[in-house]
Amino acid sequence: MQHPDFNVTLIVTPANIDGNVAMGNTTSRLTNTLVKQSKVREKEYNLADGDGLYLRVRPSGTRSWLFNYSRPFNKQRTNLSLGKYPNLSLADARREAQSFKSLLAKHVDPKVYVIEQARKEGIAHLTTFEVVANKWLTLKRENISASYYKKITSRLQLHVYKKLGKTPLHKVNAADTIEILEPLAKEGKLETIDNICGWLNEIMVYAVNTGLIFSNPLSGIRKAFNAPKTVNLPTLKPEELPDLMLVLENASVKPPTKYLIHWQLHTMVRPGEAAGTLWDEINIKKALWTIPAERMKKNRSHVVPLSTQMMDLLETLKPMSGYGKFVFPGHTNPNTPINSQTANMALKRMGFKGRLVSHGLRALASTTLNEQGFNPDVIEAALAHVDQNTIRATYNRAEYIEQRREMMQWWSDHINGSNNRKDIENLDGRRL
Repeated sequence: MQHPDFNVTLIVTPANIDGNVAMGNTTSRLTNTLVKQSKVREKEYNLADGDGLYLRVRPSGTRSWLFNYSRPFNKQRTNLSLGKYPNLSLADARREAQSFKSLLAKHVDPKVYVIEQARKEGIAHLTTFEVVANKWLTLKRENISASYYKKITSRLQLHVYKKLGKTPLHKVNAADTIEILEPLAKEGKLETIDNICGWLNEIMVYAVNTGLIFSNPLSGIRKAFNAPKTVNLPTLKPEELPDLMLVLENASVKPPTKYLIHWQLHTMVRPGEAAGTLWDEINIKKALWTIPAERMKKNRSHVVPLSTQMMDLLETLKPMSGYGKFVFPGHTNPNTPINSQTANMALKRMGFKGRLVSHGLRALASTTLNEQGFNPDVIEAALAHVDQNTIRATYNRAEYIEQRREMMQWWSDHINGSNNRKDIENLDGRRL
């Protein structure tokens, strides 16, 4: 029989086959048995289930589910393929048909809806975690130092991208992400986990704010791991400065390495900032060293007033490295800066292992200056610690430069004075 509304054939089935009957405009419901036993014929035909659902049987033996409906705005009849049997069962096909009927009740065209969902799904699968992470990193790079940017990218590539990088963003979840990080927890690398969790959350928040996902499923993953223990970097007490100066004076290390330690100690900068010092960054006339933002941890340029001792040190270094761009060129390749860990390794060889690292020289300076009563804000500015109060930070940078110059000169004088203190003769006799 021909359905009065569209050109498909309705098969009238005998009543003794599970009671399924399709007569005229009254269509009985299909059963699993009837669907399974539907026979192949020379021409394709349809078995009606009702509510617009049909099983199309082709001569090739393929059985497919169709949903036939009247489009909301032009009333034209159309078919929408739901899937093949038996991959899509009768029960599942009915659920699909019912969901499309619900859309029609809201004047939504199921075919248009399916096409739009497929488009969104396609975009979602192209929007992988790594793609989004790289977009976030592009923005992040504007506000961090080159070394910190390198740290983030290397950690993500090593510990995250291998298993999570190709995952569509909407499929990223807490359970899988925690499982990825668990090997690091077993190795006791809790600080690495803490850093990665922070970056992952920033990436997901970026995804939420750009409309790629509706919520952040990784907001609580930090709580799945123990918090890293705060470990203060080894440093010396102010009264131990003479010990350091005596050992440094007699140490059997290369002159550039010794000068690098002096430079870092006097200027109070971080190891990487000291090692990468460029001649072009130094204004000899004004005795100022301006470290550009891209070399600073907080991606903000930092001006260091240079004491007379540091200006003298630069004069000493000029014949050694003035021909190149780096004040402290690499030992094997002068076109690259000296390794930022050079000072650390030298301090270990001098016998300070476990007592002092190069970054601890900053803490030594800070403690000494605070004990001497210098303005804490001036000290913080000298250490390039960024004030969260933007207005005050701008004021500090503008107004503290002369106070910092006085303080830095005092600090250099204090360091030099430590060489002449008589009580160094009472030390434990260590000599290199």
